[in-house]
Amino acid sequence: MTAVTSTPPATPAALAGLKVVELGQLIAGPFAAKTLADFGAEVIKIEPPGTGDPLRKWRLLLDGTSVWWQVQSRNKRSLALDLRTPEGQDIVRRLSAEADVLIENFRPGAMEAWGLGPDELLAANPRLIVLRVSGYGQTGPYRNRPGFAAVAEAMGGLRHLTAEPGRVPVRVGVSIGDTLAALHGVIGILLALQHRHATGQGQVIDVALYEAVFNCMESLLPEYSAFGVVREAAGSAMPGIAPSNAYRCADGGYALIAGNGDSIFRRLMALIQRDDLGRDPALADNAGRVARVAEIDAAIGSWAAQRPVDEVLQALEGADVPAGRIYTVADIAADPHYRARGMLQQVQLPDGRALDMPGICPKLSATPGGHRRNAPALGEHSDAVLRELGLTGEQIGQLRERGIVK
Repeated sequence: MTAVTSTPPATPAALAGLKVVELGQLIAGPFAAKTLADFGAEVIKIEPPGTGDPLRKWRLLLDGTSVWWQVQSRNKRSLALDLRTPEGQDIVRRLSAEADVLIENFRPGAMEAWGLGPDELLAANPRLIVLRVSGYGQTGPYRNRPGFAAVAEAMGGLRHLTAEPGRVPVRVGVSIGDTLAALHGVIGILLALQHRHATGQGQVIDVALYEAVFNCMESLLPEYSAFGVVREAAGSAMPGIAPSNAYRCADGGYALIAGNGDSIFRRLMALIQRDDLGRDPALADNAGRVARVAEIDAAIGSWAAQRPVDEVLQALEGADVPAGRIYTVADIAADPHYRARGMLQQVQLPDGRALDMPGICPKLSATPGGHRRNAPALGEHSDAVLRELGLTGEQIGQLRERGIVK
């Protein structure tokens, strides 16, 4: 396990000096901000006093705080501020006037109701880049609907495909719609920074959860447009690409085998002693293999069923055929490749206990990301952030007394 400490990396981070105000909560907006923070951006996370971001209490808690929070909010500072008050809104305006980026993922109209819409913020700071993440986007007939990732994954076409044929569509297993939207938001921010570098002007980035999902749906729409084909659920197989599937082994485990390259297919067939298939001219390309995918899958499945997973994977590696096991998190935590790549990092919590968490992705050779500070306690940096804005101790005290700041 790679141990990390809350100290700046030895080399400069790619986004060092970038000032970000995060107004979002839960997953999409905060994940975008987390990605920027990992690469050096200074992120001020604004949370409601008293409760904070609901993610603090999601899933498994350690001493009352979610361990997910430690990943999602690392490298950020926390300002506990009531956005429903004029004073809280004024502090956001002042922070935005000095910021490079503002991120929010409230329902459309919420920021405008607080007097914090992009028009007002950009009028005060024309260089500001505003990322807005919502279920359905800032325009269109569905804009006012509440939007969660689960619904966006369904609307974007993903849920329909995540099932065994004839079975109930299932969830991917993580909030993939939120994460895809967040990453699209980060891309938008980086594009907007490039535009600002050329023109000096900021802009608004509108990311809808369902659109981020739909953007990753490959040939789904053109296949329907050209052929009237509605792609259906195919379980672990890849429709139109053969062979690529999960095959049950003798010990009950599964091996994922991707033998869909032409030369790879021939090597795979030689390995399982089915040269009759490997040398069949009709199976020399993908189109021919797709037409006979059931026959090919049966041959591979029969071979795999006679061997345990480890033996299957060792044989496939020797034949240079892409394959792998289906990892649990226990497999991940024990994997030497994860460790060698720095994707298993151990941080020390304030009470001295160690906590494992994912490393930084992607890897940059000259300006790598890093773990500079642990996720903050609620309002941990409120005083510091407000003093940086020029508020006096007396003013901060008054805001605390009225519950506007924690």
